[in-house]
Amino acid sequence: MNKDLEHLKWLSIGFYVYAGLTALFACFPFIHLAIGIAIVTGQLDEGKNPPPAAFGWLFVGAASIFIVIGWAIAICSFLAGKYIKQQKHYTFIFVMAAVACMFAPLGTVLGVFTIIVLLRDSVKALFEGQNYQFDNTPPDWK
Repeated sequence: MNKDLEHLKWLSIGFYVYAGLTALFACFPFIHLAIGIAIVTGQLDEGKNPPPAAFGWLFVGAASIFIVIGWAIAICSFLAGKYIKQQKHYTFIFVMAAVACMFAPLGTVLGVFTIIVLLRDSVKALFEGQNYQFDNTPPDWK
């Protein structure tokens, strides 16, 4: 039981770190968003052949999609870390571990280890109602 709680604690921290890094990398498309807005508003018309406005809208649309998806994954990863700590929402955590597996290398490692830990019968029992805190004492003993 102590080993399971320790593993869950480390997985929770891992999801927090992963969420922060995902949110950071989801901000990189802001560069493309700025370029797209500059093209659409005509800020890049100083040359002989300015890019067409449709090209700028393509930049704006693609960057917006990547930003929203990246932040959504970051928020869901943060929630997965929180839920691991609280030992609830087993299915949500499992799905987020599978989603994390798609993003190598950190997400793959975190996702695989999370799936391995979540498949243990003792961990499933923790999520099914035997809610022990990370300090290894049952809540009613405090």
